Amino acid sequence: MALLEVKNLEVSFALRHGDLVALNDVSFTLDKRERLGVVGESGAGKSVTGFAVINLISKPGRITKGEILFDGKRLDQFSEHEMRSIRGNHISMIFQDPMMTLNPVLTVGTQMVETLRAHRKISKAEAEKIAIKKLELVHIPSPERRLSQYPHEFSGGMRQRIIIAIALLTDPAIIIADEPTTALDVTIQAEIMDLLLELCDAQDMALMLITHDLGVVAEVTERVMVMYAGKVIETAKTIDLVRNPRHPYTKGLINALPGHGECDQENRLQQIPGTMPNLTEIAPGCSFHPRCDYCQDICRSTVPELRQIGESKERWVSCHLVGKGQL
Repeated sequence: MALLEVKNLEVSFALRHGDLVALNDVSFTLDKRERLGVVGESGAGKSVTGFAVINLISKPGRITKGEILFDGKRLDQFSEHEMRSIRGNHISMIFQDPMMTLNPVLTVGTQMVETLRAHRKISKAEAEKIAIKKLELVHIPSPERRLSQYPHEFSGGMRQRIIIAIALLTDPAIIIADEPTTALDVTIQAEIMDLLLELCDAQDMALMLITHDLGVVAEVTERVMVMYAGKVIETAKTIDLVRNPRHPYTKGLINALPGHGECDQENRLQQIPGTMPNLTEIAPGCSFHPRCDYCQDICRSTVPELRQIGESKERWVSCHLVGKGQL
């Protein structure tokens, strides 16, 4: 049994003119110690998927269909009180901006101790010992001294390490990392991703990495789920997807990576024409068809199903043309 299983998940936001469906029939699994990448452009539904797993969808949003099972338990049916025993204890989330997560008027030590004592019945001294140990795990020097410092006294990379340390406080089974390196420079990005890999191996954690960067996914994850306009359009083992993308959208993402796609006569990287559709204005049929070079009549009229392609149980693609001699 998978550690996390999401079945036919639908998330809607109530608007004045009707419901906006942000996630449509999203299904995936995450095994113990597995590293899953969730990839797509802004607006694809990646972050909403992560928030839905830990039931942090703010009103007017709500889960309208589907199931979310953690270790066999239906999280989508949990009350807010019951979810507090899951968040942090079993599933932790790392957010994009450390300064939006850390309280600027409290010391790092105070925030870590309060987090621990909210989940465990331990003394302040015991909590401080655990906090120091977690700061050591994320390679922050002189952790005892750092506990008394405020977030503004740390660099961006150090703040992100602190966020990771806070996520590790209660030894969760799953870490959901939502664009954890967006605000960092390239060198620090690599350090943070190496750190996450190291911690997943050392702590036996599963990782759900949400990102728009397929290059990062190729280096860190074992399996990839590609999303577009609120739907899953391709899943595969990471190595298979990078070497042989099947969906036209995934092909476009791969070709846009430096060193992967062929450059044109002016040595420019290839890019997918157009933009992600507004969720209130998704065209009939395949949502990607207005941007697809392979579009046919069936693509304009009929929504493709996510179906298994080939012999691998890991490879699923939502495209009418894939596997039928046309793609």
